[in-house]
Amino acid sequence: MIHRPSRRDVVKMTASLTATGAASARLAAVARAETPARSGRATTANIDAVLGAATRAEQVPGVVAQAASDDDILYEGVFGLRRLPDGPAMTRDTVFRIASMVKLITSVAALQLVERGKLSLDAPVPDIDPAVGAPQVLAGFDAKGVPELRPPKRPIALRHLLTHTAGFAYRLWDAEAVRYANAIERLPTAQRREAPRTPLMFDPGERWQYGTSIDWVGRIVEAVSGEALDVYFRRHILGPLAMNDTAFVLSPGQRAREASVHRHGAGGSLAAEPMEKSSTRRSFSGGGGIYSTAPDFLTLLRALLRGGTLGGVRILRPDTVALMGQNQIGPVDVGVLKTTNPTFSNDVDFWPGISRKWGFGHMINMQPVAGGRSAGSLTWGGLFNTYYWIDPARRVAAVFMTQVLPFADTRALRLYGQFERGIYAVTKAG
Repeated sequence: MIHRPSRRDVVKMTASLTATGAASARLAAVARAETPARSGRATTANIDAVLGAATRAEQVPGVVAQAASDDDILYEGVFGLRRLPDGPAMTRDTVFRIASMVKLITSVAALQLVERGKLSLDAPVPDIDPAVGAPQVLAGFDAKGVPELRPPKRPIALRHLLTHTAGFAYRLWDAEAVRYANAIERLPTAQRREAPRTPLMFDPGERWQYGTSIDWVGRIVEAVSGEALDVYFRRHILGPLAMNDTAFVLSPGQRAREASVHRHGAGGSLAAEPMEKSSTRRSFSGGGGIYSTAPDFLTLLRALLRGGTLGGVRILRPDTVALMGQNQIGPVDVGVLKTTNPTFSNDVDFWPGISRKWGFGHMINMQPVAGGRSAGSLTWGGLFNTYYWIDPARRVAAVFMTQVLPFADTRALRLYGQFERGIYAVTKAG
């Protein structure tokens, strides 16, 4: 008779899975996890305790968290379950839906084409679609609620798209975009067909608003390179870096390692959502819809931390990587994202009171975070509460992956913050 471990047994077992892949590193990681923290001295055991307790309490179903320096793995922790209440245990190669974290990969792809002289940061973007080649700005609504549109003051440049200053929005965080979508649905058929599906909410370069800009960057990468986005990613980024578990379409083996998305129900308990259905996809978005693992994504972060190269593979020049981490929006501020649908996202304000800017592919915190990352660190995340950061000043990169809705879930963010502070406590102690 095969014994199926209880959930308590599974959580206890997964708490010790801190392997880095090499046998000696596995032994060292397990030894660290089993060694009690000394009084007054931070160790990785402190991080293990926090992440383990959170999964046992079902604040999150499970988590894979990793951190690295330029040339070493600083921490790896694997805790909890892929699917509550009694699904398989999390493993370091668990596959996650990382959603908008693909935007970093798409940004790297576009900047590769800039380096090759095939794209310009400041020239008008290729006229691949009227939405970017001949956009319309939403100026307001008339007395009957009909949208009023006008041409923009300037064309859209790749710089605008990469920094979310083009004027495109997501309805999830823009009430005016929701109002526009509802308004055009009420128009007569002929007028509805003529109305732009995605107007600009403001003139390019004048504000910041998180939206579909990087989706358009993905379309531009395809048009300029002549390759489908998944093919371009595989040939120029994922393949060279051996990120073999990062893909838009999963193999059966990868699908078997996928974690389920969960939601908090009545009383805060977590319940698993149905797994998304497999489908034959022929088009891919530069803004979402990709899968990855924590080790895979950490590989990309380490390459960027090291100036665009890792393991003898270069994906970008050091000067390009430096531009990614610099304020590219000038005096414009990154604002708070106000949700229009709390089922999918809370309001998003990671560090109240801290100024935020945007580079190419990342949000930048302009002041240090108490107990955590330095000023000038780079970050973003995905809808299902997957997050990363790169700290060039302290030479640290990290990834935190779970699968929970809504985005910016308070429990997940609290745990992410505890993980971050734990990493810096360890590096400071070391």
